[in-house]
Amino acid sequence: MTSTASETQRGQDAGDPLGEQPTSWQRRLRRFGHVPRPETSLRDRLDPPYTRPGRQMWSVLAIPPHVADLLVRWSGWGGPLLVTLVAGLLRFWKLDQPHAVIFDETYYAKDAWALVNQGYEGSWPKDVDKQILNDPSSVPIPTDPGYVVHPPVGKWIIGFGEQLFGFTPFGWRFMVAVLGTLSVLLLCRIGRRLFRSTFLGCLAGLLLAVDGLHFVMSRTALLDLIVMFFVLAAFGCLVVDRDHARRRLSDALPMDGEGVLRPDARIAETLRLGWRPWRLAAGVMLGLAFATKWNGLYVLAAFGLMTVLWDVGARRTAGAVHPYQAVLRRDLIPAFFSTVPVAIVTYLVSWTGWIVTDKGYYRNWAATEGKNSSWNWLPDWLRSLWHYENQVYDFHVGLTSGHTYESNPWSWLVLGRPVSYFYEEQTGCKESSTGKCAAEVLAIGTPLLWWLACFALAYVVWRWFFRRDWRAGAIACGVVAGWLPWFFYQERTIFLFYAVVFVPFLCLAVTMMLGAIVGPATDTGTRAELGLTTHDPTGERRRTLGAIAVGVLVLLIIWNFIYFWPLYTGTSIPEDLWRDRMWLDTWV
Repeated sequence: MTSTASETQRGQDAGDPLGEQPTSWQRRLRRFGHVPRPETSLRDRLDPPYTRPGRQMWSVLAIPPHVADLLVRWSGWGGPLLVTLVAGLLRFWKLDQPHAVIFDETYYAKDAWALVNQGYEGSWPKDVDKQILNDPSSVPIPTDPGYVVHPPVGKWIIGFGEQLFGFTPFGWRFMVAVLGTLSVLLLCRIGRRLFRSTFLGCLAGLLLAVDGLHFVMSRTALLDLIVMFFVLAAFGCLVVDRDHARRRLSDALPMDGEGVLRPDARIAETLRLGWRPWRLAAGVMLGLAFATKWNGLYVLAAFGLMTVLWDVGARRTAGAVHPYQAVLRRDLIPAFFSTVPVAIVTYLVSWTGWIVTDKGYYRNWAATEGKNSSWNWLPDWLRSLWHYENQVYDFHVGLTSGHTYESNPWSWLVLGRPVSYFYEEQTGCKESSTGKCAAEVLAIGTPLLWWLACFALAYVVWRWFFRRDWRAGAIACGVVAGWLPWFFYQERTIFLFYAVVFVPFLCLAVTMMLGAIVGPATDTGTRAELGLTTHDPTGERRRTLGAIAVGVLVLLIIWNFIYFWPLYTGTSIPEDLWRDRMWLDTWV
């Protein structure tokens, strides 16, 4: 890199995009308390440090410095685990209630039971649900193959819980509750790494813990929360991979005589980033998402593009003059083979039970109806599976029959039409003016959280477009990957609960906006270096007011979750109170 470029880079590292010295008017502004943007070194741009709580907070709490250091050291895991514990207690509380087969549990609970016992789904008789609830041991597993329209991974997971706790509501909901709880832990850790803040990471996890849709889906044996878990896990793997790749670039760059890291075009464009196991892990996670429901395939495409663009950004920051060409030569092919083929192999492996049992639906199609195919050189099981998948795709595209609770994806963010999984009315309820009580499980997000997320998404888009903040772009990518594909199938029967796949990214968006409301910590070190007083009453007042505003918003969201608790858990309440919670006519 030329000396001119190096000087420019120094200016950019100092927060001055032109690399110029402060002008006279900027120096005069400093007399009135103006502080320029703190200097950000190249190393910190490639591998940003984690923020640490200021000493002032520990002083207010009368905590000694050595204890404070210990708390900070353990908070990276201690905080997320505490939030996860709360989420787990909420999700496992009376998990077997309501004691019923609710909504699409009638498909997945029974298919999972057949799958883990005989390797393929059976054709269950109608009206067998009541018998299962009363005496599951008396219900034989059908040996005739059943026509199912979703891949098997989610049902294997549900079936594992049934193997542990029996063919009961608790059994078929257990593993979904486990994944719902673990997803809170994942989001805490992902948010911490994304924002370089333990507090913001825990805040994102807390918001997920008290989201109604995520909560209900964590207590119901459906597939969509399982897809969400694997999508979130894949996102986390890619974020870790991003950090490791940028750290390798940072370690390879030269330092000048003063020990300051400097960009180098040759290294930035030619360095091979080596073995990237976290990207392989992401490929496996995306394959498992795809092998649970097909909408995971769109996430695979979106995340694949996102991680390649991250590599472009890393090489550009390190000094690459032609970062796209460098990524094309060094990173694109390894990125492809680390994700797409890995995901496809994972998908095929998930069908092992159907392949080896030789009794699944369409399993022998290649040897019968398809024996005259021009693709006879392929294995029979692969041709049969391909035919099966074609039939399933036609089914999904042609699924246009109306449903009481179907909704257009345009209405999802404002919770236009939630889904009632279970409703039971009791008479003789003395607490109600109508003499009736109602028990319902309503799949709906916490309203205040979702409505706040509408503003947060606008902020994220602004932040990504105008500030080029990669974190905002990553969050937007997660939302788009989980939401946008449904707009191509608006004639299809679709439901609000499909949105659970991108709920964690909504929580990250809200967290990012709340973090901006609080504002950045006062950089006392920079102020001291500039010869200014380290006491900044204006900045402290602004952060105090921001913290109060954020605290009020979070408490309102928690209150909103508690208020709708009866509708999330199927708790019987007077019909008057039930109607009070129907804030929109479309919720009934």
